Amino acid sequence: MPLLEQPVVIGWCSLFLQTVAKDVSVIALPEDLAEREANHWWKAKKWAFFNLNRLFVRYGNPSALHKGNGENYTEFAKNFIVNFAPEILKGYLQEIEKWVAKTTWLSRPCLSYSLVFLDECVKSKEMWNHLKPHLDSLVTHVIFPVMSLSPDDIEKFETDPEEYLHHKLNYFEEASAPDVAATNFLVTLTKVRRKHTFTILTFVNKIVSEYEAAEDDKKNHIAKEGALRMIGTLSGVILGKKSPIAEQVEYFLVRFVFPDFKSPQGVLRARACNTVEKFEQLEFKDSNNLLTIYRNILDCMADPTLPVRVEAALALQPLIRHDLIRTNMQQNIPQIMQQLLKLANEVDVDALSNVMEDFVEVFATELTPFALALSEQLRDTYLRIIRELLDKNEKRDDDTETYGEYLDDKSITALGVLQTIGTLILTLESTPDVLLHMESILMPVIKVTLENKLYDLYNEVFEIIDSCTFAAKSISPTMWQAFELIHTTFKAGAELYLEDMLPALDNFVHYGAKHLIDNPQYLEAIFSMVSDMFSDSKVGGVDRICACRLAEGIMLNLRGHVDQYVLAFIDIGTRMLINNEAKAKSYKIHLMEMIINAIYYNPALTLHALETKGWASKFFSLWFSSIESFTRVHDKKLSIAAIVVLLTLNPDQVPLSVQQGWPRLLQASR
Repeated sequence: MPLLEQPVVIGWCSLFLQTVAKDVSVIALPEDLAEREANHWWKAKKWAFFNLNRLFVRYGNPSALHKGNGENYTEFAKNFIVNFAPEILKGYLQEIEKWVAKTTWLSRPCLSYSLVFLDECVKSKEMWNHLKPHLDSLVTHVIFPVMSLSPDDIEKFETDPEEYLHHKLNYFEEASAPDVAATNFLVTLTKVRRKHTFTILTFVNKIVSEYEAAEDDKKNHIAKEGALRMIGTLSGVILGKKSPIAEQVEYFLVRFVFPDFKSPQGVLRARACNTVEKFEQLEFKDSNNLLTIYRNILDCMADPTLPVRVEAALALQPLIRHDLIRTNMQQNIPQIMQQLLKLANEVDVDALSNVMEDFVEVFATELTPFALALSEQLRDTYLRIIRELLDKNEKRDDDTETYGEYLDDKSITALGVLQTIGTLILTLESTPDVLLHMESILMPVIKVTLENKLYDLYNEVFEIIDSCTFAAKSISPTMWQAFELIHTTFKAGAELYLEDMLPALDNFVHYGAKHLIDNPQYLEAIFSMVSDMFSDSKVGGVDRICACRLAEGIMLNLRGHVDQYVLAFIDIGTRMLINNEAKAKSYKIHLMEMIINAIYYNPALTLHALETKGWASKFFSLWFSSIESFTRVHDKKLSIAAIVVLLTLNPDQVPLSVQQGWPRLLQASR
């Protein structure tokens, strides 16, 4: 392979390093940063950084070679890490030095890939020796500034808080974000080179102490915010089992973080909330400090600044684990939920849905009196999100990338609201009257999701229908409307979602059996769903297993009322088995069980149908030869039940083709 040849590697690495180091012309540095990032020179530099990183990570680090492909590159890696990697590091450090001195500009991807390479150097013993002398300078002049708020961040915090939150709470989603690379570098450094954790902590302590000592008009708020972000990033290491400084964290929070809850600077109030959230695993020695955090978080929930309110809400969630806080929360829980719902309508942050879901689950008793009002608010929040999503869909232009991000954000937020609704329903299982009202409240949620084919949200909507029908142990007129929507959705091309629909459909069959008998059109609708699954060529074995299970539910719950459908199920099962459609063992078992269920439903009817098709003897041979594969408890119980009903038949009801093997029934049941 050419890559293994020294001259080829020298040529490529030299080209990439020259590209990295090349001074760009003024034309490549327009005032608009977005235009600057898009300039062809910065794209070329980005790929030069990326390619050098890839070469080192994939092939040039002996300790990182993977088994299977590593053997071929061992010698190459040993050569690369001695002769090439140090030169790459040298080139990167030179560019970083110029960036620190503000004599050059680096695009976000270039800066990010530089830090990614430094991260890899921390892990490598050989490269660590080259990087180590630069560590203090890197932490002070690179990592710290990158993790601190930029002027653009400050402007967004004040003028576009939603965009600020989107960036700060979802920064891990951006592959080329320097924040991510700097964070990863810090975490790697403190985990792999543990003794250098003190380098970071000493630096952070210096910043926060200087801030504390400075006069009000000389305090560097941005530096304090960045320092707290750094220490929050390392919370897992600092609170680790072998950490010698875990005992000092409570004092640090009290002295340096608590005052920021009342800071006139919104960014510091937000960071204070975020910092206590990061140290959620801390076991407080003084319960008063825990109560102080709780009270300050509640105050921040009512802050005039949106990012502060959101960070406060996220910080409130982990406090639930403390008995003391849970007890104090009980009296405030309705107000807290109102604030959370208000926030959810102000900004689409999916993490807020997780907070609400936890509160609904933990404080079910306290929220029961407010369940209907809460479900109405959750419904309205969901409908707003979907309305905005649909409006955006209608107005979308050629900017499909932006639309895709918008769609993902909205869908994730909507998903969280649905999950909260589902949790709320489960907590109300003992209050059927409340559930009945809730079904009507939630019907628009089900309707808008299914009618607009919002496939990403189908699973949660079907879970809501499942939860309502299961908790009520009956099917209300409202839920029969939901069934009609499910059937329409299925027929409109959603047959591949039968697995998601199945729990709800099972409930309709089990708890709505009388309604199905009295209203045959509903029964026909369910049967048609089963039938369609076996006539559609694009449906696979897993989905057809779901159809078998639905057929089983019909036969078990409607005994004596569905003879015509049972004959159809026998026909489907035998046809699939004859045609050898079932390649997977589990699918084959379920097809056989569809016929076994028919035997349990009506043995005489089933044997007659099998004999008419000339399949009676074949089926029993297949069943008993496969009996060892019936491993689930359900499989065994069903087979035993079917054999028992077969033994109740009169001799004249048993076809001649199987009479000779009839004694085997007793052997099979052992």
